[in-house]
Amino acid sequence: MDDLSKKNRRTGYIVLGLVLGMSALTASSVELYKLYCKMTGFGGKAEQSETAKSDVILDREIKVRFNTDVSVNLPWEFKADQEPLTLKLGQEAAVSFSATNLGNQGFAGTALYNVDPPAAGVYFHKNQCFCFDYQLIAPKKEAHFPVVFYIDPALDKDPQLKDLKSITLSYSFFKADSPELEKALEDFYNSGNSGTTSVKIK
Repeated sequence: MDDLSKKNRRTGYIVLGLVLGMSALTASSVELYKLYCKMTGFGGKAEQSETAKSDVILDREIKVRFNTDVSVNLPWEFKADQEPLTLKLGQEAAVSFSATNLGNQGFAGTALYNVDPPAAGVYFHKNQCFCFDYQLIAPKKEAHFPVVFYIDPALDKDPQLKDLKSITLSYSFFKADSPELEKALEDFYNSGNSGTTSVKIK
């Protein structure tokens, strides 16, 4: 009996270790994705700005559109709170997004984002953002998420963007700690940093 008890305990420890390991992997994947996007602007990933705002504002204007998506297993309604904005390069803007939990219980979500066209991502600086954070919304309640950003005036010197008239900032919410979120992160890493995912959204 003693040997059997030891084996059962050992099996229990192994199972517990696997569960904790998978949970840690999910959390670390989001943090690694966040760190990568903070350090690079490739593949439509906006830069995390080191300064509060640009010291230079140019006359050239860019229209910024907002796109929102929600994973099919997250019962939220998610939308931008404003129409497209037309901004001068270097001009700071503050916008917001709102999400409503349509379910009968609390649900948590995590948002990923990208910028289109991808080449503009390196010039899109976010000073405040809600992406990658664990967002818990009570049933039938609404939450608002602010975003503060500007477009680097250096974009004006990029020859491949000389005819650029508009940029689209997209956010996609996934159920926190879900296989869909993990799949979205995996697709990002495997797509050559294209900033796209194959996860079904509604």
